[in-house]
Amino acid sequence: MNKIRNLVLKDFETEKHGTLGEVPLSYELAGLPLGRGPVVLVNHALTGNSSAAGPDGWWADLIGPGKAIATEEYTILAFNIPGNCYESVPLPRHDLFTVKDIARLFILGIETLGIRKLRAVIGASLGGGIVWQMAVLSPDLAELYLPIATHYKADAWLLAQTRVQEILLSGAHPLHDARIHGMLCYRTPESLDKRFGDDTTADGTPKIVDWLEFHGRRLEERFALEAYKVMTYLTGQIHAADSPEELRPIARKVSLISIDSDLLFPHALTEDLARAIGAKHYTIHSIHGHDAFLMEYAQLSEIVKEIFSSTETGT
Repeated sequence: MNKIRNLVLKDFETEKHGTLGEVPLSYELAGLPLGRGPVVLVNHALTGNSSAAGPDGWWADLIGPGKAIATEEYTILAFNIPGNCYESVPLPRHDLFTVKDIARLFILGIETLGIRKLRAVIGASLGGGIVWQMAVLSPDLAELYLPIATHYKADAWLLAQTRVQEILLSGAHPLHDARIHGMLCYRTPESLDKRFGDDTTADGTPKIVDWLEFHGRRLEERFALEAYKVMTYLTGQIHAADSPEELRPIARKVSLISIDSDLLFPHALTEDLARAIGAKHYTIHSIHGHDAFLMEYAQLSEIVKEIFSSTETGT
């Protein structure tokens, strides 16, 4: 297991809640020691954390020895979003930070670690929204920006889903119920029907219902309500720019990756955006919806390899 390390950033001015005397920022490193190779920053998604690589890493199929992001070639850096309660204390309020604040904290963390240039910034879903925000705030910080299964700003559909999540998070079984709703946003009807069909458990419960209940209980066991509120709020706060026109100056550094069955961040939004700003666009083909960025590793790996290699050769 990688070691959790800690920084303390002082006198940080938030967008909405004034200046904070100290902000703890924890992180993990994997691969080459810092200073020995190019650095890839990985931004985690809603229930993720800084353990992106390593035996128990949530993206271990993408990041590791001989993988698309090879740990023998790169230093992997991943911060914990403050408030995700992974080796950290809860925030005093769930809306303390905006996505812009988080991006600024990550940039300050990188500077504090003495890193002058990143090879790439990569992340999916909420993590991809933070990639967009970092690209807008500091386009020269990295050679590559890879936002996956996300969009540069929350659209009406995403805002509606985060509102449903907020309502469920104020109920009697907040984590359980919000997770059940979330799973139905992360998968597709085709994916669930193919997996479960009309099958039932021994007691006659439809297997799809049993699966949803399992995920509801599992999140209750491993995640904090305060953290889920923070992450849900941030997802609805994704807003790196007001319009595609503002993103055109950084388009050459951005490679968009979307999932053709994604219900949460629809594929068509990314297609339209790529055309509007002239950015490269890659598609993961899957029946599994938003969660395909955690499932379709063969496709994602090939896409990431192509993006990394094309910039190395200057093509």
